[in-house]
Amino acid sequence: MHFADAKGILSAGNGMNLYRGCTHGCIYCDSRSRCYGFTHDFEDVEVKRNAPELLERALRSKRKKCMIGTGAMCDPYMHCEEELRLTERCLEIIERYGFGVAIQTKSDRILRDLELLERINRKAKCVVQMTLTTYDEELCKVLEPNVCTTKERFRALQIFREHGIPTIVWLSPILPFINDTAENIDGILDYCIRAKVYGIITFGMGVTLREGDREYFYRALDRHFPGMKEKYQRKYGYAYEVASDRNRELTELLRDRCGSNGIVCDADACFRYMKEFPEKYEQLRLF
Repeated sequence: MHFADAKGILSAGNGMNLYRGCTHGCIYCDSRSRCYGFTHDFEDVEVKRNAPELLERALRSKRKKCMIGTGAMCDPYMHCEEELRLTERCLEIIERYGFGVAIQTKSDRILRDLELLERINRKAKCVVQMTLTTYDEELCKVLEPNVCTTKERFRALQIFREHGIPTIVWLSPILPFINDTAENIDGILDYCIRAKVYGIITFGMGVTLREGDREYFYRALDRHFPGMKEKYQRKYGYAYEVASDRNRELTELLRDRCGSNGIVCDADACFRYMKEFPEKYEQLRLF
């Protein structure tokens, strides 16, 4: 890893990325794509060391409370977070200034900050998002080799639910010919139902591939699934959207099971929920 000073930390939509790059090693990661302009190796994580100072300055100047998002591009709980605690410091600032947070991760390291996230949720609002792609634990270790498995993420979701923190699952990506089966989707949905998640976000059953990401993915296919790269190349060529042939069947399965278990599965509705700051806290602050 290496350190850099950022010029700003919050996007126009109040999202922030404290790191650039990742060490989870997921074989399908879109963040590797060349369009994001990385000038360093993806695993050589860039640490925005002045992020807490920038965040405090930004929140102090805001006239209205809102939700702060993090984790959309780079996971806030990578291995280096154990030592650097940059995410923790930023969450402390968010809590101190009374803002909410919507935080996305694949790692159960987030449980380290459970009490802090509880305080944010009591004071304002906290939503924890976790990615679940593969019910099969051994396959998970191949697709997402350097991060906790699906079962461990499921247990984290349960713990957050037990502590009153709402959760959302990203069911993505679903890789054609690899994990695009009814058994896989059913297994993940069983976890979501048992963990009583608020919602599930998916943009169809498939994966996106573009320059930078595609090459890394294909090298991983050659290592772990001999002959699979050629199957992808024959069927999809250089397509960006790589949809499973089972998209309709699996999407209907998702909608049916979410509908019968009270889980929101409309992506737009999930995003609205995560962006909505509870106005009651703003009203209480006035008295």
